[in-house]
Amino acid sequence: MVHGPNLNLLGVREPEIYGHESLEDINRRLEQLVQPLGIDIEFFQSNHEGELVDYLQSVRARADFVIINAGALTHYSIALHDALRALGKPVIEVHLSNPYAREEFRHHSYVAPVAMGGVFGLGSLSYRLAVLAAVARLAPDKVEPWA
Repeated sequence: MVHGPNLNLLGVREPEIYGHESLEDINRRLEQLVQPLGIDIEFFQSNHEGELVDYLQSVRARADFVIINAGALTHYSIALHDALRALGKPVIEVHLSNPYAREEFRHHSYVAPVAMGGVFGLGSLSYRLAVLAAVARLAPDKVEPWA
């Protein structure tokens, strides 16, 4: 689970857009979601593009999946796009808000072309749905099938 710039300010920064939960709250709930399934989840947050690229390169051997909210880097980071492509792992793009219902500069994503899919506009539920999608993809026997 990779969190980009300013996500460390969740719960404080523009709660009317991003909600009242902190990043720690979201991470804790995601950990609780996967723990009974026997799945490990790792969290990383940085406000620095290079640190995110370095982190993605460092997890190549151990990560089976990447879920990323690249924050503002979504809209302009070719370096992040290239790092995700080089990773060679499935990627899901996540956003708390709906970038397509916001300012025009948020309508383009450099993450989307290297992602298998995305979940956005549903607040912290976006993260939970992305995690469930990753689990369903990697270990379908651990997720209840649709009734």
